[in-house]
This record gives sequence, structure tokens and C-alpha cells, in this order.
Amino acid sequence: MRTLGLASLLLVCGAWAGPTLDPASTAAFDSLNALHQFHDLALSPDGSLLAWTEAARTREPGEPLRSTIFVKEMRDGGAAPRRVVEPVESVNGLAWSRDGRLAYIASDSGSQVQLFIVEKPADKRSKPRRLTNATGYLGGPKWSSDGRSIAYLWIEGAGRTPGPTEATVADAGEVQERFDEQRLTVLNLDTRQVKQTPADMYVYEFDWSPDAAELAYLAAPGAGDGNWFIAELYAMRADSGAVRHILKPSMQAANVRWSPDGKQIAFIGGLMSDEGSTGGDIFSVAASGGEARDLTPGRKSSPNWFRWLPSSREILFTEGVSGSMAISTLDIPSGSSETLWKGQESVTFTGDATVSAVVRTTWNQPPELWAGATGKWNQVTHSNAAIHAGWGEVKTVNWTSDGDSVQGWLVLPVQYDASKKYPMVVLVHGGPAAEYRAAWPRQLLPMQLLSAKGYFIFLPNPRGSYGHGENFTRANVRDFGNGDLRDILAGTDTVVRDYPVDDKRVGIAGWSYGGYMTMWAVTQTNRFRAAFAGAGISNWQSYYGENSIDQWMIPYFGASVYDDPAVYAKSSPITYIKQVKTPTLIAVGDRDGECPPPQSYEFWHALKTFGVKTEFVLYPGEGHGFHKAEDMRDLWARVSKWFEENMPPAK
Repeated sequence: MRTLGLASLLLVCGAWAGPTLDPASTAAFDSLNALHQFHDLALSPDGSLLAWTEAARTREPGEPLRSTIFVKEMRDGGAAPRRVVEPVESVNGLAWSRDGRLAYIASDSGSQVQLFIVEKPADKRSKPRRLTNATGYLGGPKWSSDGRSIAYLWIEGAGRTPGPTEATVADAGEVQERFDEQRLTVLNLDTRQVKQTPADMYVYEFDWSPDAAELAYLAAPGAGDGNWFIAELYAMRADSGAVRHILKPSMQAANVRWSPDGKQIAFIGGLMSDEGSTGGDIFSVAASGGEARDLTPGRKSSPNWFRWLPSSREILFTEGVSGSMAISTLDIPSGSSETLWKGQESVTFTGDATVSAVVRTTWNQPPELWAGATGKWNQVTHSNAAIHAGWGEVKTVNWTSDGDSVQGWLVLPVQYDASKKYPMVVLVHGGPAAEYRAAWPRQLLPMQLLSAKGYFIFLPNPRGSYGHGENFTRANVRDFGNGDLRDILAGTDTVVRDYPVDDKRVGIAGWSYGGYMTMWAVTQTNRFRAAFAGAGISNWQSYYGENSIDQWMIPYFGASVYDDPAVYAKSSPITYIKQVKTPTLIAVGDRDGECPPPQSYEFWHALKTFGVKTEFVLYPGEGHGFHKAEDMRDLWARVSKWFEENMPPAK
């Protein structure tokens, strides 16, 4: 009954009879889908070898990604990288030992992943050796300093890839909360003995102590996808498995790192709305426990990754700065910092202050790997050389809202003529703790492609975003939709004033929190001519009991919905639904645990009731992030058609 009911609903919503893309749009979308992606950068401790994972679709755009591990000698600029692992379905984590062995987790046969090591990765005669015979999910390997043990995360028997953006498992029969047990597992290579953290705790990340005696880790009881937001800091003895508690952070924490002298453990702490989207201040706590100390108080940026430097007096970190990125060092005793590099681009970094490797990408340059002296890198790969931007010039935009400086980006139409008037779509990012930085666009919602059809695309970073410091990120607490919408509208006014935008043809779109802001915006103003709400939230009160990650809401709303329902109601689009006049397209995956389908149903039902033009598309088997190329293509075709119908570009 469930399957038949779902199928008929999909047909009613029109999911199988969607629009098709024109040839130019198809080529542009397929170009995004064919992008080579770089992950797991790892520089050997002596700086002589660089390893990375490169993922690409091996044949047709609709095929799944296949991952390859490469190793390159850093001191021989002309030598081609060596393939350590031929394309496989999955690779998860690369780690170097101090003596130059490479550990990694990859699929062996089928989809099951195992732990492997390669003794001499630069030698083509050195073959991978499998160390485990596990079932389930493995990830994040790290060597002990003495090279005798490897630690990794393991969910024994897991039937899905963990993560809140992945598709949830359908409920049936008696419904019970699922508790995957991701345990920190330590494998001693000499004795083959294994030590694990307790089964009732879900471990998110970890780091070895410099003497290899302990491991610090973040963990929480209960469901893994939802409880990252309340994880606490622990340590486990590598020899006995004995556990001690170190710290209950006052905020979300990520990027745990033990200092080289063994005395401190540092982490990034802040208001974070999504696991994996990291930003905040850098904190440290004594390894023995105690109070955490903010090392970057009042900083007008958002550190998102760091590592200790050998002295244990300095930290090297990357940070988001008003839509750009910087690499900086922090002198802990004095609190002073120095910027080593800054650019209007996005970088993924590994290395130290002298030698490093980065994946670099901008609005008009697809990602590639670079390496060398920090800030003076040389290009290593040209995997995306054949891929070119299908959108116009991108400019930074700055404005003031409620007395604060706000920043965003504006994508110009491809054939831009300042004497003509153009429509514009405002694209609101997810999170809300996130940030638009200069980077090649996402495949799921590549609104920049509308630039080729004659649209401006405006990408604001309103309050609640990263890039301006922790106070700016916290500025929407207990105020969802209000101050951030004022920021977006003020930015829209700035663009309309400074560029030839037709103010009567301005639309709004977004996914996740951006989907919520789209639903909210059309209930608060009739300024927008058309809207697309992807994976949105229409009713914070009902959402609290439907989603699989409810712990993220407490720091934002100040209490649960059961203790303070009014603060949830005041920011709910459904409260003001009778004010909507804007034609609104709605879409969501039917296995989305972060922004469940009932939220989209509720908004769609209300719009139909009040005669507002609307369409609703439900994508079977998809979670919060889509994986099927055909679904991404269908979604993009619908979004493109919706704006062309309701606010067409000038002929």
C-alpha cells in the first residue's frame, strides 16, 4: 500500500513528465556533472609526498562517481602522479605514518569498504595490503606517532552511509529510533588487538595524543545524525580502552587537535547548524580537563580548519573572511595573528606554514590541485581544464543593514549590456551557518546557469552566515527570518540601485535553510515575482517533531518547541500563509531527514487552498542531498522553466 500510494502521488505531482532542457542548458549542466572532485589531501610528515583522492564519472554523466588515489613526489616537479588505487566506488580518508606508509579506507569488492595500507606508495611495485575484514561503514583513519597502531571510525553492519544529508531508511511496522554505533576503533598492527570506545556512544572525530598513549574524541549518546550538536570531548587510553571525560563544550565543536607537547587539546567552537559546515572561534582546553579558553575572541572572520605548529605556541588556520578565504597563523601567548595568504577563492588546505597543498576554485575556475611553498603554489592537476564557466562575470557586493556591514556576490548575465534591463533571482544559501565563497557552483541547484539566459543571480550572506565573526553568525538567534530577510532585501535594493535590474522581475530561491527563507519571504513581502523553495521548512512547530536532527534547534530558538512554542510560531511561514501571492515551485527528496517532506506538503497544500500558483515535486529515494544525476537534471529543468515562465528575460 505504501509503494502504490507514493507512486500515485508522484504522478499527481508531475515528477515523471517534467520539462526538458534545451541543448545549451543540457551541455552546461552535464559539464557541471562531469567535474573532477578532489578530496582527502594528505601531505607526508616530511613533506616529500602528496596523496589525494580524485573522483569523477568514468563514462556517462549519469553514472556514479568513481574514486582514484594518487601519490606525487613533491620534490620532482616533472614526475607524473602515481595511481595507488585504480577507480573504485568509494574512498574515505588518507593518512600517512611518520615513516611514509599510507593508510586509506576504500571499497574492495562491491560497496563494502576496508582498511588498507601501502608500505611504499611512491614505488609502483608496492601493492596495497588489506588490514580488515569488516562489515558496515569505516572512515577517518589516523596513525599513532609510533606507527604501531591505526585508529578509525567503524559502524559495524551499517546499511547506509552515515550523515544527516544522506537518504533516511524508510520506517515500517513498530517505529523505533535508530541508534547506529559509530565507535572509535584502534588496531594494533603488532598484536592485532583491537580497542574500542563504549558501544552506547557515537564518535564523530578524534585525534591521537603525541605520545600515542591516548586519543581525544567528540562523542554523544543516541542517534548519530542528530546528536553531533551536543557532542562532548573525551579521551580513551589506546592500551586499555579506558575512557575519561574532558569537556562539555558550551557550543558545537569540531576539528579536535592535540597539541604537539601533549598539554592542550584545541577545537573550533561556535554556533553551527550543520555537521561538516564548520565555523566559529578556536578554543583550547587542558588535556587533563578544565575550562575552555577562546583563543580568537572578537575575530571578524570564521576559522574553519586549523593545525598546531611544532612549538605548541602557534596555530595555523584557514578562515572565511567576508566571502573570501585566508590562511593565517595565531601566536597564542600574544593573541596576535599574521595572514599568510588571502584570496577571492575557496581552498581546501593541508600542510604547514612553509609547504602545503590546496584545492583551489573560484567563480570562474573549476577546482584543481596546487602544491608548493604556502601561498606560492604551483598547479599539479589539470583535470578540469576542458570545463569552462557557463555564466557571466561575478562581482562582490557590499551594503549596510541595521548598522552592520553585509556582503554577497552578483553574477552578471553572460551577454551583459548595461543599457538593458534584466530580471534577477536571489539565491539564499542553506545553513543558516554557512557562507557563499568564491567557488565553482554546486550541481544540485546551479542557479548561475540562468546567467546564460539573461538573468542576474544575487547570492547574499545575511546575518547568521559565516565570514564576519561569531557575533554576526549568532545575530539570528531567536529571530529566524526577520533580520536576515531585512539584510537580503537591503542587498537586493543595493543591486537594483547599482545595476540594470528590472525591480518588477525579481525572484527568490533556495535549498534547505534557503528553502525556508524562500517560504518565509513570500509570506512577508510581495516583492518577488516567482519563487522556488527546495527542501524548505514551513512550520517550525511541526518540524521539530518530524526532522532527524532536532538538537540543532535548541541553540537557535533557546528552548524546545514544547517549552516555548511561541518563538517557533513567530518565525513559521505557515503562520502568515494567507499573505502569499507569489507563484512558488516546491521540491524535496522523499527520504530527506533534515527537512522532511511533510514541511513541503504543508506549504503546497496551503498555497493550493488559497489559489496561489504552485507545483510540488517529490523525488523518490533522495535525501537532503541528491545523488542521482537524472533527478538533479530534472530539478534544474523545472527550476529554469519556472522562472522563465513567471519572470521571463527580455527578448
